[in-house]
Amino acid sequence: MAVMIDPDKSSLLRAAPRLLQIVRVLIRHKFVNALAGKGHWPSPKEVRETFEELGLTFLKFGQVLAMRRDLLPGAYIDELELLQDQLPALGIDAVQATVEAELGAPMAKLFASFSETPLAAATIAQVHEATMHNGRHVAVKVQRPGLEAMIATDIGALAYLVALGESLFPRLRSLDLPVLVSEFANSLNRETDFQHEARSIVLFRTALADVPDLWIPDVVAERSTASVLTMEFSAGERVDLYAGEHPEAMPRLINTLVRLMLQTIFEEGLFHADPHPGNVLVLPDGRLSLLDFGMTGELDEQMRDSLTLLLEAVVKGDARAATEAYLEMAPQGSEKVHRAALLVDIKAVVYEIHRSDLADVSIGDAFDSLLRAGSRHGVHNPGEFFLLTRAFVILESMIRQLDPDHNYMGSFREEISRLTAKHFSLERIKEKTTRLGRELERLLSDAPGDMRRVLRRIAEGNLGRVQAPAVEALGGRLSRILERLIGAIVNAALVIGGSMLVHARLGGWLQILGEVMVISGIFGTLLVCIGALRHDRGRGLGRR
Repeated sequence: MAVMIDPDKSSLLRAAPRLLQIVRVLIRHKFVNALAGKGHWPSPKEVRETFEELGLTFLKFGQVLAMRRDLLPGAYIDELELLQDQLPALGIDAVQATVEAELGAPMAKLFASFSETPLAAATIAQVHEATMHNGRHVAVKVQRPGLEAMIATDIGALAYLVALGESLFPRLRSLDLPVLVSEFANSLNRETDFQHEARSIVLFRTALADVPDLWIPDVVAERSTASVLTMEFSAGERVDLYAGEHPEAMPRLINTLVRLMLQTIFEEGLFHADPHPGNVLVLPDGRLSLLDFGMTGELDEQMRDSLTLLLEAVVKGDARAATEAYLEMAPQGSEKVHRAALLVDIKAVVYEIHRSDLADVSIGDAFDSLLRAGSRHGVHNPGEFFLLTRAFVILESMIRQLDPDHNYMGSFREEISRLTAKHFSLERIKEKTTRLGRELERLLSDAPGDMRRVLRRIAEGNLGRVQAPAVEALGGRLSRILERLIGAIVNAALVIGGSMLVHARLGGWLQILGEVMVISGIFGTLLVCIGALRHDRGRGLGRR
């Protein structure tokens, strides 16, 4: 399902009745008066009730706003987190009609049995227990009918309201609401596409195949479409209920939760964005079962590298390095960021972490503080960072609920150490060296052309006819080319020389020296490549 948010006159006409209905609700709850400065904002409870009254799309939008702690006061965030993702169950006739239309066969031919009573009923879909003709026990997730048209209309109405609000009340422009609506539309699009969820399940099963004490139900592809998702049945008990009966099992299960979270983030660039107790079951044999992959996040390699540097800087107490790593995660519009003020706020965050007892440190709260500081000083935080922060907040809350005395940061440190050792294994170093070698080759092949263009302008006498800023920019570009070239050669020498020492297996201090040289060369080359890519991206944006 594709959700469009670039409305035209015809879509405005179609959305007009819904738009009027939404406006009437907002007026009744005094939102419009508050925006016009003629009254107080509605109370947090009234805001929540407004979203619930406006229906599914706005309920989901309220849940997204609950992640934006940088935009709203804490009382509103706490209230929006209470939004219920549940609706009355669909009748079996509607469920059967959807299943048969999507899978193209009568229900009796598709399943040997199909429970009329749903296991769960949420805003997007409901889940039924069923049995296939081969005896396979499955759970069938069926989407509510008519969602596509309803969501498209609501997103269109929401986009118009945001555009109108920004034109009437300029102070709203600082909130980047059009960007928020766009990201929300994309998120809702993914959540209502069960084929996307099926692909996520396959990716997570592959990424976590070696995690002990964990089982993720597989997808039954021949019984799945964009609106029907059939999976293996997970006959488990909610982890919070299990904890009350088996407290002795919690340390092992919590370590498994931490491992699956960190391993998917740093190894695969994936994470489950909604790890609450209802999505984590404990099977009869004691293994964990992870459910509901409708809300997941993805981090590209550059963001993962920046996240690693950010965590390392925070642990070391280096606020300046933490600031640079944070800005690497949110590169868009970074030239407008008030860096000095941001550094001051991040210093305060880092100081607060280091003065606290390590057992009381929260990664989710630390990320939340970074997001708030960034938003105050002009950073456009990527949507994935909000999802990641939300995931850590939910995970840490669940861990405190399961075992208040558990040393969560101890589990975190242990898993980070394991991942770091794996990251710097000889196999991974070979892989990194090959990839960075290709980047080095590209950099070296581009440099002569850049140099020729600069020298041609000098030879043609064009430098005398350009303004001083252009001359300065040209000189800066020449300087950057030389710096990148020299840096690339030095780092390549470190990687090659270190690799020769490592492969020689000389042992002792020569082996250690080789490993240090390889790691230093890789890290240095990575910084050169990131700097080059960031500069090239900025230059491309400038041309547009």
